[in-house]
Amino acid sequence: MSELTTLARPYAEAVFKLAVEKGTLQKWSTMLEFLAVAMSDRELSWMAQNPNVPKEEFIRVLLDVGKGYIDREGENFIRLLVHNGRINLVPQIKDLFESYRAEKEGYVDVEVTTAYPLSEQDRKKLISSLEASLGKKIRLQEELDRGLIGGVIIRAGDKVIDGSLQGRLERMAKRLYS
Repeated sequence: MSELTTLARPYAEAVFKLAVEKGTLQKWSTMLEFLAVAMSDRELSWMAQNPNVPKEEFIRVLLDVGKGYIDREGENFIRLLVHNGRINLVPQIKDLFESYRAEKEGYVDVEVTTAYPLSEQDRKKLISSLEASLGKKIRLQEELDRGLIGGVIIRAGDKVIDGSLQGRLERMAKRLYS
């Protein structure tokens, strides 16, 4: 996984630099999100990996699917990735781009996994607490996982805080057996 990120980094940095220069960060976020979703499609992924499919034919299909989502710079980017055999790196490029954007705009994406939906009051308290501890604005994404029983798991970048009941029980069991 990390080697894919290493390969994706120069592309993400170049696109980010271009987007900053032209003031098109949101537009590039949308294009990269579209490309990541498109490349997760089984048929498009198969076409991208199949050496019997001419590169220009694959590019044409991808651009047809992306009409309305991809501008001229996006087309050039797709052509570059396809001709360099790097179109499979789009998910990593998108993730890196979004992390560069978050850093520039002073926010961090935080994923909170809970057993039950957070109340508005709990959501506000959590955001306030995370902003204070991380020193950045928070973009909160919630995910439900009924298997947690209770508590929360918080992921912010490479930090993970496991406050779930299941996590606590697992840690307690490890201490008892060690």
